[in-house]
Amino acid sequence: MASVDICICTYRRTFLAQTLGSIASLDHGGHTIRVIIADNDAVASARDLVEGMREQVPFPIIYVHAPAANICIARNACLDQADADFVAFVDDDEVVTPGWIAALVEKAGASGAAAVLGPVRAIYGPDAPAWMVDGDFHSTRPVFVGDTIRTGYTCNVLIRWKSPYSGLRFDLALGKTGGEDTAFFYQLTALGGTIAYAEAALVEEPVPADRASMNWLVRRRLRFGQTHGMLQAGSRARALAIVAAKIGYCGAMAALTAFSPVLRRRNWLRAVLHVGVAGGLLGVRQAAHYGQPASR
Repeated sequence: MASVDICICTYRRTFLAQTLGSIASLDHGGHTIRVIIADNDAVASARDLVEGMREQVPFPIIYVHAPAANICIARNACLDQADADFVAFVDDDEVVTPGWIAALVEKAGASGAAAVLGPVRAIYGPDAPAWMVDGDFHSTRPVFVGDTIRTGYTCNVLIRWKSPYSGLRFDLALGKTGGEDTAFFYQLTALGGTIAYAEAALVEEPVPADRASMNWLVRRRLRFGQTHGMLQAGSRARALAIVAAKIGYCGAMAALTAFSPVLRRRNWLRAVLHVGVAGGLLGVRQAAHYGQPASR
């Protein structure tokens, strides 16, 4: 049996109560569980909610006030508190399924991977556009390059918390723009760690109305691309030539699939992603997304 510290970073989000409620229903499979919550608000706004949930959650809860409005400060506060075989991250707007943690640990044991990703299934509201629901644009799964996962995300992950990985921390410079998880997992794989995928380790995330739009998806893809471009090594001129070709191809595919509400938008978002990569390669400054009241 293993020990797991489940980490949740929170910022003015009352949905945290539902996240904790789902963790309370975990089938932990005999593993030792703790929950670490890092409150990233300037004031300790989540403290009362967390204290009120303690009796409902059958695992120890550690509350840390980690101000302010920089997600990396909160993520690193969780890692500083971690003292287990594995660290898991889940977001404060998600709910975990009962077999979540057991599936992650089982895959880690079978694969020997340094990190294990699980899927995040988007739950759309009744007012979400039909094309969005049909295309399932908000769900999260790893990107495979051949048989390899090169980077990861923190909305559903288990990390083997031993040297050299336990020395990793999130880059504070990316704590408002995003992309800190991508950079973190690039560091992990640079240390020789591999990333595996546990399909059964399911997490669900309701999609709020302010994210159920093409504009939000465009901003998100642009930021993803900027992060990847910023982290690319090698010849910038060669990388820019490749990304220009990808932009042209995806733009052409968007035109050719104009008849399909889903395919047209999917191809256009791929083009936007590569535009972001070009921006990252050229050093275009990323916009701040985290800690903005309108998006929370």
